[in-house]
Amino acid sequence: APHYNTMEVEEDKCVKFENGLSPDIKQLIGFNEIRDFPTLVNKCRICDKDGNAKANYYKAANERRWKDLGRGKPYDKKGKKVD
Repeated sequence: APHYNTMEVEEDKCVKFENGLSPDIKQLIGFNEIRDFPTLVNKCRICDKDGNAKANYYKAANERRWKDLGRGKPYDKKGKKVD
């Protein structure tokens, strides 16, 4: 249907898609005002992938930090304090 291939419909699709994004991705993408739907979806996918990689990096770094400090539980499995 040719009336679904107009610029206004493309913009409406993009705005609706942006409104459904998580706040983090919406903040990164929203100011660009991308009005080509495939481009918008691809950029959001990349932002999401990068955000997940960043979160995993910091989670692993935090776990290494705690492990390096030798902080373990001062109790054995039965709940008694270990000397």
